[in-house]
Amino acid sequence: MATKTKEVVEIIPSKEIFVGNPEASVTLTEFGEYENEDCAKANEVVKKLLEEFDGKIRFNFRHFPQTRIHQRSMKAAEASLAAAQLGKFWEMHNILFENRRRLGTTSLKLYSKEAGVINKHFLDDLINSTYGWQIRNDFQDGVDKGVKDIPAFFINGEQVSGKTSFENLSKEIETALKKVKKKAPVKQRA
Repeated sequence: MATKTKEVVEIIPSKEIFVGNPEASVTLTEFGEYENEDCAKANEVVKKLLEEFDGKIRFNFRHFPQTRIHQRSMKAAEASLAAAQLGKFWEMHNILFENRRRLGTTSLKLYSKEAGVINKHFLDDLINSTYGWQIRNDFQDGVDKGVKDIPAFFINGEQVSGKTSFENLSKEIETALKKVKKKAPVKQRA
């Protein structure tokens, strides 16, 4: 009798999903969630930063769902990670922020189609919490790094203090770029 072996599927965790220059020396990381109004505003700031520092930075979004306040934030995070498995994380990420007040499971399925996700198991994956552990890992990583409020930003692993604004984050990115430049080895002349 033949036995069926279950295929092991490798999941791309959000800590490995970036937008911007993959070789950039400055990494901007945000811990946030999709139902939070301040995170939605921060998403617009990040879009401007990616434009302003085009080629100089890369951005990573990590999930920190506030499930006691926003009951749908966990499933929304799972939906973005499901989309990421098909290369559509950033499309889904932006759609979720645009629709942050309508994040029911059926809506998430519709948004996935809008993002270009073609996966007949998408709804099953959400219902079965296929990506739940990865979201919990993000959350725990945030707790370990001292995240208490969201959005929380880090530049090259260092938490950014102060207001989440274009001006504040720009200044911090400029400082990080200067630090990296100073550390770069000086070419010796022959």
